[in-house]
Amino acid sequence: MLNDTIAAISTPLGEGGISVIRVSGDSAIPLVERVFHSKTKLSAALTHTVHYGHIIEPASAERLEEVLVTVMKAPRSFTTEDVVEVSCHGGIVSVKKVLDLLLQQGIRLAEPGEFTKRAFLNGRIDLTQAEAVIDLIRAKSDRAFKVALRQVEGNLSKQIKLLRHQLVELMAHIEVNIDYPEHDVEEMTNAFILTKCDVVMGELNRLLKTAEQGKILREGIETAIVGRPNVGKSSLLNELAQANRAIVTDIPGTTRDVIEEFVNIGGIPLKLLDTAGIRETTDIVEQLGVERSKTALAEADLILFVLNSNEELQLDELAMIKQLAEKQTIVILNKIDLDRKLDIEQVYAYFVPDRVVELSLLENKGIEDLEKAIAGIFFEGKLESNDLTYVSNVRHISLLKQAKRSLEDALEANEQYVPIDMIQIDIRAAWEQLGEIIGDSVGESLIDQIFTQFCLGK
Repeated sequence: MLNDTIAAISTPLGEGGISVIRVSGDSAIPLVERVFHSKTKLSAALTHTVHYGHIIEPASAERLEEVLVTVMKAPRSFTTEDVVEVSCHGGIVSVKKVLDLLLQQGIRLAEPGEFTKRAFLNGRIDLTQAEAVIDLIRAKSDRAFKVALRQVEGNLSKQIKLLRHQLVELMAHIEVNIDYPEHDVEEMTNAFILTKCDVVMGELNRLLKTAEQGKILREGIETAIVGRPNVGKSSLLNELAQANRAIVTDIPGTTRDVIEEFVNIGGIPLKLLDTAGIRETTDIVEQLGVERSKTALAEADLILFVLNSNEELQLDELAMIKQLAEKQTIVILNKIDLDRKLDIEQVYAYFVPDRVVELSLLENKGIEDLEKAIAGIFFEGKLESNDLTYVSNVRHISLLKQAKRSLEDALEANEQYVPIDMIQIDIRAAWEQLGEIIGDSVGESLIDQIFTQFCLGK
């Protein structure tokens, strides 16, 4: 299958300015040339040039589409193979006609992620860069996009390769010591193993320190907005989303279901869940909404508990404050533009001031304080530097932890003066686990599983 010439639509289906069909493989240029009529033959075209012409039905000579065709010859292409991209008018009918005609020429429809998979198998990118392509497409904030772009550029790969190189040097010294004990190439003492392993462990700890932040930037923080009816939950959602996603009225109980919306707060992606007001009710529909609210409350990473500062604290709100004090919660005192009737000391009895934010959605006050409070919980007050390499992929995090455990086992064996050839087993395990991250030592089934997550045409 790797020798087949493949094609797929690389732009979203639907109406648009243009639609692009990507073709890759050794026969990409001659097979596209069968149906493309232009002043310049594609086989004679220079690489990385664009050509105007028409897609022609070979049997009838009928013109199907007016197109621009881009030629990128191997190895200077994404897949390192000959690649031809056909840009036709945006629309379901036009792009489907052109694709069908190309498939009739012996070109095979690409599988999900097959172009990126070929780039990996042909050595243009490693596995971390390939996986980062998905993150780049799915990024929900500017910072998440930058993190993914840095991984596509190979920042994480370089660090992993450097760590593996250090472990290889250590294993080489051990081998020399085992094979030629009479030659004092470099004294292979317990102290030497300790020093080398500590250096790699330090880097692994630094990468893992960014893992939680990276995972948040990649997947977002599941955030439940909870509180009694009519305290401003839906208004808060609309303000953060900068859109009227939820109905806002003075009538309590307007929200009957959980409304989801992705927003970007200070570079932090939040998956906001506007929930039905939690209260006792005889309305069957509202009861279902309240039950869903309680489920969202239990599963959320972050809870925004909204109170009306213009009303005294209710008994059920006080009970919720006690319940939420042990969770990742920010208490929002809304409607501070009105006279305060809520006793704030009752809130401070359970929450430190950094977890309490005063808002006036009517006057657009306090949103920046909310951003700071969220960053304070998940990022220790601030996001790390833009230059830092974040680890965000669950597979990468798991393998980094495994490599760390292997080195911990090596260090423990080292302390107990276990023979160095036995210590080398754990060091080699760490080296192999790091290799799985970049794809140097990974099974075919895992590779297939990773690339099936891609969309068609990528």
